[in-house]
Amino acid sequence: MMMDYITSFLDLPFPLFVLSTVVFLIFIVKQTKLLSSSNVKNLPPGPPKLPIIGNLHQAGDKPHVVTADLAKQYGPLISLQLGQQCLVVASTPEVAMAILKTQDRLLSSRVVPNAFQQESLIPHSLIWSDCNQTWKTLRTLCRTEMFSAKALGSQSRLREEKIGKLLDFLQQKEGQTINTEDVVFTTLFNTLTSIIFGQDLLDLKDEHGALDGLKESIHKIIEYGGRVKDIGAFFPVLDRFDLQGIRKGTMRLYKKTFVYWKHIVEERRALVNSSTWSSEQAECFLDRLLENGFSNDQIDQLITELFVAGTNTTTSSVVWAMTELVKHKEVVSKIVEEMEREIKSDRITHSQLSKLTYLQATIKEAMRLHPPVPLLLPHRAAETCEVMNYTIPKDAKVLVNLWAMGRDPNVWDDPLSFKPERFIGSKIDYKGQDFELLPFGSGRRMCPGLPSGMMSVELVLASLIHEFDWVLPDGGDPLKIDMNDKFGIALKRENPLKLIFKHK
Repeated sequence: MMMDYITSFLDLPFPLFVLSTVVFLIFIVKQTKLLSSSNVKNLPPGPPKLPIIGNLHQAGDKPHVVTADLAKQYGPLISLQLGQQCLVVASTPEVAMAILKTQDRLLSSRVVPNAFQQESLIPHSLIWSDCNQTWKTLRTLCRTEMFSAKALGSQSRLREEKIGKLLDFLQQKEGQTINTEDVVFTTLFNTLTSIIFGQDLLDLKDEHGALDGLKESIHKIIEYGGRVKDIGAFFPVLDRFDLQGIRKGTMRLYKKTFVYWKHIVEERRALVNSSTWSSEQAECFLDRLLENGFSNDQIDQLITELFVAGTNTTTSSVVWAMTELVKHKEVVSKIVEEMEREIKSDRITHSQLSKLTYLQATIKEAMRLHPPVPLLLPHRAAETCEVMNYTIPKDAKVLVNLWAMGRDPNVWDDPLSFKPERFIGSKIDYKGQDFELLPFGSGRRMCPGLPSGMMSVELVLASLIHEFDWVLPDGGDPLKIDMNDKFGIALKRENPLKLIFKHK
């Protein structure tokens, strides 16, 4: 039976067989109604579709690779039918501009992953809300209090302090094998918790997260949110049942995570609400949220989103850049030469980063090949519209394949080679106006944390290069380093990058 195939494909438990059979009959009766997008005229081209499941059998675990390959065959704008869901994918800068700029107003709604469809939290979401007043208020508040030039300037010493702790930790661990993703994540997470709460919530020395489980909970929320095989998204008639336990599992993790800062919120709320409080006493972002009358639910949702978005993608960017640098020693040598010429202090500060133009080109090159969010976060068509003379039906899920664009020989010369020099003297930037390079997106949904994220990436990489030589364990050959990736909310390495740091 076809539904048995779906059940097997999504690794559903066997006891769901009976329910699957009933749903199968519903599908047969209502097939033409459910798969309404298949009747839409002038959809973007795409591969042939099977009854009921459409193109689900072609989805795979790496949609960025699958859709890039399909684009080579069917063109820069393709459509797929994933069960009941119509998916449209853009794979060139021209089509990306049409979606993110020309039709931005109609295509800037969100498709919310099942993991984040929590009724008590979605109304307070910055990432998943539609472009409504709540979204505008949250975005303005974050930009003003966390991501403005003034805010970043006041945070610079704190960032340098956290990087200093990382460097000290690695010196103490000299000669030992280090999981780079783990220590970078902890450093960036503590930077963010210090900005938000005024204190660290993780410990670099707690390498396995045994101290409190907070790191593990955040990672699992990210994992749930990045699920590719989500039967509820493909067949909404099944969504209410949460057959894979995605919503239930995420909510359990949410509640577990909120406990870690509950006492901090209560203490700061009592202080802010006291008769002696004045805005000049504000020490962290939480104080500003409390001054604006945010409830606990609002605070919990926003802060969790900032943690998920602000640490996961930035960590991924740092680790992929480090991976490329391990492979390309000649690039490291050029960065070191630049530092020797421009940096005179023992440790690098925020104010010195602007002098490191070759390092900045290296980071752009790493983001070109390894965009932190390879398909950007999913957009939804609020209304039926046209893109490149094709029809995008209402409620279609719309993705922009940055991974494909970064490897397109029609866009980049020798695209699979790692060449930071291509950005020296180039005006191409990552600020949303150059559609060849969009690691932070563009338009209404462009990531508001771009300035903060880039500052962190630059400062971590510059400090680690300035302070240490990096060596693979057991004399491993850098040219044979594993470059396989794992798709999720952020594009991570399939296997951790483990290095030995030798102090210079």
